[in-house]
Amino acid sequence: MKISVIVPYHGEKVYLSECLESLKEQTFKGFEVILVATGVDIPEEVIKKYDMLDIKSYRIDDNKVSVARNYGLKMAEGEYIAYVDCDDYLYEDFFEKMMACSQNKGEDVSFGRICYTWYSRHIHLSQEVTVNEKNDDEASKDNSEEKDGADEEELCYHDYIEEGDSEEVIHRKRVDMAEHYLVSKRKNLQNITALGNIYRKDYLIENNIAFNEELDYMTDLAYIAAVINADGRFNGDKSAVYVKRKHNDPIHMPSLTQKNSEDFDYIYRAYCDVIKNTKPDSELKARYDRKLLGYLASTVAPAIRTKNDGKWKRAYSKQFSELLTSISDDVYKDTTAYKRKLAVALMAGNLARVAKLARNKNYRNMLAYAVKNPRFITKAKDIMYRKRYAKQPVMDNVVLFESFFGKSYSDSPKYIFEKLNEMYPGKYECVWILEKKTELPYPAKQIKRFSFAYYKYLARAKYIVFNSRQPKNFIKRKENVFLETWHGTPLKKLVYDMDEVVSASPLYKRNFYIQSRSWDYLVAANSFSDEVFKRAFDYDKPMLKYGYPRNDILHRPDRDKIAADIKKKIGIPEDKKIILYAPTWRDDEFYEAGKYKFTLKLDLEKMRRELGDEYVVILRTHYFIADKIDVTGMEDFVYNLSKYDDIAELYLISDILITDYSSVFFDYANLKRPMLFFTYDLDKYRDVLRGFYIDMEKDIPGPLVFTTDEIIDSVKNIEAVSEKYADVYDTFYERFCGWEDGHASENCIKEVFK
Repeated sequence: MKISVIVPYHGEKVYLSECLESLKEQTFKGFEVILVATGVDIPEEVIKKYDMLDIKSYRIDDNKVSVARNYGLKMAEGEYIAYVDCDDYLYEDFFEKMMACSQNKGEDVSFGRICYTWYSRHIHLSQEVTVNEKNDDEASKDNSEEKDGADEEELCYHDYIEEGDSEEVIHRKRVDMAEHYLVSKRKNLQNITALGNIYRKDYLIENNIAFNEELDYMTDLAYIAAVINADGRFNGDKSAVYVKRKHNDPIHMPSLTQKNSEDFDYIYRAYCDVIKNTKPDSELKARYDRKLLGYLASTVAPAIRTKNDGKWKRAYSKQFSELLTSISDDVYKDTTAYKRKLAVALMAGNLARVAKLARNKNYRNMLAYAVKNPRFITKAKDIMYRKRYAKQPVMDNVVLFESFFGKSYSDSPKYIFEKLNEMYPGKYECVWILEKKTELPYPAKQIKRFSFAYYKYLARAKYIVFNSRQPKNFIKRKENVFLETWHGTPLKKLVYDMDEVVSASPLYKRNFYIQSRSWDYLVAANSFSDEVFKRAFDYDKPMLKYGYPRNDILHRPDRDKIAADIKKKIGIPEDKKIILYAPTWRDDEFYEAGKYKFTLKLDLEKMRRELGDEYVVILRTHYFIADKIDVTGMEDFVYNLSKYDDIAELYLISDILITDYSSVFFDYANLKRPMLFFTYDLDKYRDVLRGFYIDMEKDIPGPLVFTTDEIIDSVKNIEAVSEKYADVYDTFYERFCGWEDGHASENCIKEVFK
């Protein structure tokens, strides 16, 4: 047996399976897996699934990673040791390439390359590295405060060695290579890690190299220092990739780094160990010290500037000063003037000076940003919002409305606005966030999103009625009353029910948690949504269980007259029936955040030939979709109303709905009219992208169709289709439309505007 793979396990079953899957697929087979469960039960069902691996499992009461790794080393039978966190995974040839390095000349330590990702193994390996993923070398270039003069070239490890080098020169170059790639090229102190390497077991034992069991965070700092300081034989292969997975749910399943991101005491204690494991005037100590000065500038000084806890400032600044006094004069000479000034001020105990330096640095950075980026005005607005508007009195009679990020006058905020003015005429001053000037049925001030006026009313309006999330920098004041109507019954999994966040920000779950804490009321259209929202949004405040205000129009006694007027306004002939095609967006097809690609799969020309005598088609794509669908030459058959504000009005005039995975069919079901589900990419969408809450093949009130021909046939035989799905439709209606009675707006207003 060659390698013992030590895997500490803390209860993350969802990640462990992927970790073991990557071990199962290793091209190198000579290894054992030492699974050490830290204060949790051994996941027998997961281990059983991977019984083809040689897994030895142990349970310890201590929950520290350091203890688990040391315990695993004692149990290991392999000649080489690899540490793998249970939430990470490897490329399939990782061990093969590492062993090729280690067996070259009996190397003691071999290292590969670490790639950081937010995604599962399946998603990560099926695509090129995205803008959200950067390998460790690339990441080191991003933070100017962390640079330490390391060579920025993309060197291969063997490039260090030149023909004619003596054994002694080769040895020194390999040590320098280890210091460079294991310390200097890491992005910051927290990225110096024992992962992504393999170690000769006897080398660790002979040099008494172990993790500090008094710490459960940042122990890798001193471990790597000890590994290099022991002056062994080093080698590496940058094509051997270890994938470090970052957790996209830091609220419910945080990684160790996310749990301790602001625990500065760990840095102090860990760095004291680094000092013990390095020689005072060595290049290795200097490399660590440059990282420490980067940490001072990027993290410590800003914390001293912003934190109000004077006791913490005094205690930690004294600790950190001890670390700074161990740095050599040569390192201070080579660093930036800003870092030198910070260090001098902190060692003198002058915290006011440190705060002033950090504040001035922040202002200079902002000025530099303003010069380079004309969008700096956004930053200025944010400052006005926080420093001025948020400190002014709340305006008790002002109501701020927004629908779909200001893109339209529509959805539940529209119907609450209109009903509010009917019930309490003239009582409230209404403000609408709208990107385009819109004719409104009642008086209201219209402002643009992210304007100065926007921030003013966001800060000062007592009542806020949105159907999507508010900006991340929103400040919830105790006088605010926030009504979140949301924008649909969910078919696709939401937030904490999602395993992957493919197209949105990797911080989507964290941001959503922060934003949803500000909501005082949330609207649920049915008992299904009530249950899902509570779990998926982690929401425990009042739920308004009256149906969707936006669906009130579908229950109006005069809805037929309303429909006739809408049809006339649009210009659709009275003798034509209407097919509404309303597809959703695909998570994995996008130009940038919020701008999604869409390829029309319908053969509109064929539909025109077969159905044009009786029907016309309305296209209504999701507001995220950026592509414009060209219907030139088919204007008498196809009406592209993707920019039409209120889709509920299009429901009223439509005889048949064609959709896919959009939540529109939950609302359209209120009309009890036939629906077809054009799900040409069902397997991909269901199994890869989002997953569904309901069974699309059993629960939906209409047939799944996959081609234009099937759609045409279904439309021609729509009465037979309706009869076939009548029972399913009745069940569906009761489950998802049972709360709707046309009075949702009124009931919500009575509860919120007390």
